[in-house]
Parts: sequence; C-alpha cells; structure tokens
Amino acid sequence: MKIVIAGAGDVGSHLAKLLASESHDIYLIDRSEDNLNAVSSQIDVFTITGDAKSVEIMEHKLIESCDLLIAVTSSEETNMLICILGKKLGAKRTIARINDVNIVKEGKEHFYHDLGIDTLISPTHLATLEIKRLINQASFTDDLEFEDGKLTVFGISLAKDSPLINKSVRDSASLNPNLTFKPLALHRNDYTLLVNNSTVFQENDIVYFISLKESIDNINKICGKENFKIKDIMILGGSRIGLYTAELLENDYRVTIVEKDKERCDEIAGYLNKTLVINMDGHDVQMLEEEGLTDMDALISVTADSEMNIMSSLVGKKYGIKKTIARIENFDYIHLSQSIGVDTLINKKIIAASDIFKFVRKGNVSSVANLHGVDAEIIEFVVKEGSKVTKHPIRDLKFPKTANIAGVIRDTYAIIPFGNFQLMPNDKTIVFSLTESIKEIEKFFQ
Repeated sequence: MKIVIAGAGDVGSHLAKLLASESHDIYLIDRSEDNLNAVSSQIDVFTITGDAKSVEIMEHKLIESCDLLIAVTSSEETNMLICILGKKLGAKRTIARINDVNIVKEGKEHFYHDLGIDTLISPTHLATLEIKRLINQASFTDDLEFEDGKLTVFGISLAKDSPLINKSVRDSASLNPNLTFKPLALHRNDYTLLVNNSTVFQENDIVYFISLKESIDNINKICGKENFKIKDIMILGGSRIGLYTAELLENDYRVTIVEKDKERCDEIAGYLNKTLVINMDGHDVQMLEEEGLTDMDALISVTADSEMNIMSSLVGKKYGIKKTIARIENFDYIHLSQSIGVDTLINKKIIAASDIFKFVRKGNVSSVANLHGVDAEIIEFVVKEGSKVTKHPIRDLKFPKTANIAGVIRDTYAIIPFGNFQLMPNDKTIVFSLTESIKEIEKFFQ
C-alpha cells in the first residue's frame, strides 16, 4: 500500500511510526527538514521537503498512484485543499484533519465528499467523546464500547481489598460462573502483559477486561472499586476541547468551567446553556477551593499547559476527587498516568492517529482503538468467508500468544468466546493484541 502523509507534526509523525511495521510504502511531506529528519532517523520512510499543496508537489506521480492520502498539517484549510487536489490527481482515498468540531458533530461531512475528501477527522471531537466515556464509567482508566455497549473493553485498577489479589486467573474462575466477562491483559510497572490461566493478579495492577453489559457492576465489586456516580464536574481550561466537553456533559452533570481569559469566558457563557463559567486562574488552588473544588466528583484539566494539567489533577486527587483526567501534549507523558496517580492522561493527536490507522488495516477491519499508555490495540474484524479463523475452534487456531480473541457479535448477540468457540463468516470479532503481533493476526482474517 502506498501512503502519502502531508504534515510531519505530532499526528503525522505518530501515524508514520504506527505504519512503519506494516510493510507499506510511506511518503512523508513537510516544509520542515528538521521534522522530517526527526522521523526518518527513527523509522524507514521516504521524505519530501516542500509545501504539500504546491502544484510541483501535487503533480508528483506518487500522488496519482497512492492508495491513501492523509493530510494532517496544523491548517484545516491546507488539509482540505491537499485532499481535493490529491483526489483530482488520482489518490484513491483521502483523509483530512480538521479543527471545526461542528462539521463532524452536526454530520456535515457529506458536503465535502463530492469535493474529494473521503473522511474528515477532528482530534478535538474524538477527544471529547473519549472524555465523556471515561466520565460515564468513572472507575475505568479506559472504556471502549462495541455495538452500542453490548460489549465493553475497559481498564480498572485492583484495590487492596479485591478478591483477585494474589490469585491466578484459574483460581478466580469461580467469580465468573456465567462466563460473561474475561480478563485480557494487565499493565504492571510500565509493562503490558496478556493474561493466561496462571497469571497472578497483584494490588494496583491495571486489568483490562471485556464484558457483557450486565456484568460491569459485578467487575467493579470484584476489583474492589466503589461503584460511584459522578454529579459535579470541574473543567480547567476553556479551550475548544474544554468547551465541547462541557457541551457534551452539561445536560447530565453539573459542570463548571474555569478559564483565566475574560473574553473567552464571555464566549463560552454565550455558547453553553447550563454550565457555570468562572473567570479565574486555574493555578490558584485557594481560589479553586473557594469555588467548590473539594465538592467535585471529577476534575478534567484541559489547558494548553500539560504540566499544569498533571499537577492540577494530582492536587484534585489530594482533595479527594474521585476521577481525574488530564490532557497532555507531550507524547512522553502518556505512559505516566498509571504510576503518578492521575486516572487518565489523554492526547488528542494520538487518538486521532489511531482513528486514522483503521483505514490501512487488512482483513476487513471495521474499527481500531488504542488504550492509554499501553502498547496494545483493540481491533474489530468482520470475519470473511473462508478466512483462516473459520477453520477451527479458537483453541486450535495457533493464534499468537500475544493476542486474544476477546469478543464476538453474531447477528445481534454479544458473546464472550472461550477455547471451544468457532468463528463464522460475518461475525464481528474483537481482538486484543500487543502491537508486535498485529501483522500476524491480520493474516488469520484475510
């Protein structure tokens, strides 16, 4: 597959790294040689220095022969223009990163299809949806729903009074008599491990489960977590992500936004209907206390300052806030949440790159998702007639040991599959895999 990525910033470079192990021909275009050199020094990629929307670059033969053109520069208008020109020149599929959340939120993508833009990706919109899911399931560190919640993959930390502590998967089987969920992996000391029957759980492990909807409350109890409901939420930062997160949440929760810029506060207050907007510096802990910080159930820190967001979340934890979410821009921080005490660190650029990634997957992939700070992916395949996975029961497939066939949607029914289960054509199959095994897994579904 020939893939052209316009823009070697955070999204473009992260996407190129994700694709590097996939045996694709990747061409990365950017005006900055420094950005290109930084990427090419780490992975095998063709680099082109220049403006991707220029006639000279766009008329290059690689555009007319490319399978996928991805425009992820910092300019929404530039991305759209690149895709429009690229489609005219023969690019088979085009994807543009946009900043305007309303285009996606209001379902206006079809206006752009006829122009030559096949898919629009809004990192801000994707991040707000992620935050909403995390708020709805407050005890989870990650939360990915499939088929409108019929199956859910989520991460949850083990409290010291969990009955799982110091027990193996085999020894704790009695806690799951109806086989309505199963543990898939755990994150411990910055490492991700797929579980097997002999895996022993330890306190503070982040365990990733797949579950039917009716078993989620039971898993909370088994993990020693209080099944609490969030009512009051404080959002630090009136950025676009803060604004649109408040819009998503304000009808179901009591939401307060704290923003230090007065003009921005006026804009936010005019846009939102129920959210309380406070003009104040989020650094001032004493003022935050006076505005009800200690009464909050959740704190969402989404200012432009990653370090401030992390520190604010830690302060929130100190004051007893049960759920903290911090936006970070530095990719190096993404693995820290499990060890420093913040419930979840999110990076909208990583979320966007992961969403784009599904368009290059093989084997009839319908969705791809990443877990926060974990070197693993959740991939949803639609099983093809005659594919390798239909030939034998799961236990006899010789599936990679670093991957797990986690869940299945057959017709309208959700199933947690175990060893004697056999996949059938058209099954929607959820696979949990460490990144290193993905290429091998795809062969089973082709």
